Amino acid sequence: MSANTPARKTIPTPLREGTLDADNLLVEAEYGPPIRVLPDVNVLKVGGQSFFDRGRAAVAPLVEEIAACAKTHQLLIGMGGGTRSRHAYSLGLELGLPTGILAAMGASTALQNAHLMQMLLAKHGGILTSFEEFEKLPLYLRVGCIPIMVGMPPFHHWERPPETGRIPANRTDAGVFLMAEFLGARSMIYIKDEDGLYTDDPKKNRDAKFIPRITAQELLDMDPNDLVLERVVLGYLLKAHHVRSVQIVNGLKSGYLTRALAGEHVGTIISAE
Repeated sequence: MSANTPARKTIPTPLREGTLDADNLLVEAEYGPPIRVLPDVNVLKVGGQSFFDRGRAAVAPLVEEIAACAKTHQLLIGMGGGTRSRHAYSLGLELGLPTGILAAMGASTALQNAHLMQMLLAKHGGILTSFEEFEKLPLYLRVGCIPIMVGMPPFHHWERPPETGRIPANRTDAGVFLMAEFLGARSMIYIKDEDGLYTDDPKKNRDAKFIPRITAQELLDMDPNDLVLERVVLGYLLKAHHVRSVQIVNGLKSGYLTRALAGEHVGTIISAE
C-alpha cells in the first residue's frame, strides 16, 4: 500500500468476512444466548373464538380472574381474532386476495377484540399497546398496567406464503409466541375453550384422547389433521432460546389460569424437549 493510499477502516467482528447466508459463518459467529428483556412477564393469549364470540357469560369471569392474577403477576395479553377473522379470510379468499392482505385483515379483527378487552380491564389497569409502543412495556408493567396487544404478528403484506392455501400460517398463536420469546418471558399460556391438547377435535370426536404433556417434535411426528394450536408454533418452539414450553389451559374453568401462573401442571404442556 502506497503512502498516499488511505487505510481501509474495518470493524473487527466475526461477521465481517463472507455472507450472512453461510452456515459455517453463522455457527462460528455465535456470541452466546440473548438476554431476557422482561423475564418476569407472563404472556397470555386469549382466543377470540373461545371467549369473545361466546359473549358475556364466558368473557366476564375470565376478565375478573385476569384482574385478580395481575395483582401478583406481571401479565401481557395478546388477543385473537375469532370468528370474524375467519369470515374475513373467507371473503378475501373468494376475492382472490393474496396472503399478505389476509394477514392484515386478520390483524384488524384481532384489534377489535383487543379494544374490547382493554375496556373491560380498564378499571384494573388494562391499556391497549400498539407495536409502535412496544418499548414502553417496562413502564406499563412497572406502574401496574396490564398491556393488551394484537396477537397477529406485524408481518402483514410481508407474510410468507404458507405451504398449503393462502391463509397466513403466522396468526395470533404464532404472533404471541414470538412476542414471548423476544421478551424472554417467564411463561407462555394459551387460554382456550378446551382442557388442552387432544388426539383429535373433542368437539367433533368424543373418542379423542387428552394429552397432558408432549414434546413439539412428537406432536409434529404425529402430524394430526387439526390442532388446538397453530402448527407453526411447534417449529418456533424447537428453535426458541427462552420459551421452551407452552401451556394450554381451559379459561372457561374458573381457577385454571390462576393455577397455571402458580406453576401447576393444568391443561397441556408442550415442550421443546
